[in-house]
Amino acid sequence: MFESLTDRFEVTFDRIRGRGRLSERQVDETLGEVRLALLEADVNQEVANRLLDRIRVRAVGAEVIKSVTPGHQVVKIVHESLLETLGSEAVPLVMTASSRPLTTLVVGLQGSGKTTTAAKLAHHYLRSGKSVLMVAADLARPGAVEQLQQLGERVGVPVFGGGRGNPVSVVRSALRQADREGLDAVVVDTAGRLQIDRALMTELGAMARAASPHEVLLVLDAMTGQESVAVARGFSEHIDLTGVVLSKLDSDARGGAAISVREATGYPIKLVGTGEGPRDLEVFHPERMASRILGMGDVLTLIERAEEAVDQQQAADMAQRLLRAEFTLDDYIEQVKSLRRMGSVGELLGMIPGARPAMADAQAVDREVRRSEAIICSMTPAERVNPKVIDGSRRRRIALGSGTSVQDVTGLVRQFNQMRSMFQSLSGGKTGMALPGMRGGFPGIPSGGLPGGLPGRAMPGAGGRARRRPAGRPKKKPRTPKKLQKKKKR
Repeated sequence: MFESLTDRFEVTFDRIRGRGRLSERQVDETLGEVRLALLEADVNQEVANRLLDRIRVRAVGAEVIKSVTPGHQVVKIVHESLLETLGSEAVPLVMTASSRPLTTLVVGLQGSGKTTTAAKLAHHYLRSGKSVLMVAADLARPGAVEQLQQLGERVGVPVFGGGRGNPVSVVRSALRQADREGLDAVVVDTAGRLQIDRALMTELGAMARAASPHEVLLVLDAMTGQESVAVARGFSEHIDLTGVVLSKLDSDARGGAAISVREATGYPIKLVGTGEGPRDLEVFHPERMASRILGMGDVLTLIERAEEAVDQQQAADMAQRLLRAEFTLDDYIEQVKSLRRMGSVGELLGMIPGARPAMADAQAVDREVRRSEAIICSMTPAERVNPKVIDGSRRRRIALGSGTSVQDVTGLVRQFNQMRSMFQSLSGGKTGMALPGMRGGFPGIPSGGLPGGLPGRAMPGAGGRARRRPAGRPKKKPRTPKKLQKKKKR
């Protein structure tokens, strides 16, 4: 997410951070690089010009020239100007309505992710305690109704399917049913259409009049870049939008749509899709997004994901088992599942300030964790509880079942036993005792931790035993290169 833009910004700002003084020419050069980074990220040119104008007014004034830390002051100005472009604060969904049911109309181009977003919205309402009905009003695309029904089964929400009739009549029938059953919310999935197709846009207007929706959300594929501005403006000419949902944001390394839409159209970005799962729909927080774009991390979102993914009672029980050295490899599997619910290792590192350099190793860590999970899943329940029973023949069977090597199995078991020994020593009151050869952390994390110097990382040169010179043996003199030996003889 925003990878290319963030990388360009970091390179640009690294050149001016730490300088004691910045001239007006140096500020202009920096802003020129910022402009190039925005255009390469496919930000709408009109939006990029407005953003640069706001930055330039403040950056070339006394605010920077007379600042004690001018480089950091420029970054601060860029952050505040970017925040103004994205929107000052989050605009939440309408969650209450004076008249039942609360109706949400999902519109957009073909292939923008409307149907998946409709299911995520239904799941979002369901988690807030509302009874929900999804309406399959996309009668043009083959398989659209069946797709929504499958997603409905996945999230636990019923789907109203109206066959091949008129979409307007389908919406009316669905709302009557929701009213009879006293349901709280209705999410209507509409057919994809181009903003220049007048017949389909007229049909969409008729659906909006029939539904009288409280929310009309335009789903935009984040990878469409500055074209998203034209799409939003085209839809707004035929229907009153209340907000935008950016889908597939996790697949967009540029971020042009996120920066362009709100400034160019005035419609707030309410939600962003960050994956394919029902939970992968997040409220759009402009301040957090601006910080992530500038490489400052997003700790608040990381904390919120952790609170959703980790059961507090289960975490407390796990901590007690760790202190008593009673944990097993089954506990490790549970921790891996909790981590995956939060996102990939690379995504989580992107939310930690200063951890971006470690993202280069994130894929290797993900592969290592998956390999360790496969090894543990190939063990019997008795082996997971007590890995000491795993002998040579069992290692070969586990390696064959997990598609790994015997060495991988041996390394995982050794790492687990070392960690259990460490906690046994701590629980026995021997705090601070260094265990010989203890290099790992939780099993399956290479050298005991996440990359980039985060907890458990084995730093270069660590991990091997120091070779001791026997007592009495003189220290060897360093060898002199042959070229230097010849010069000395001459």
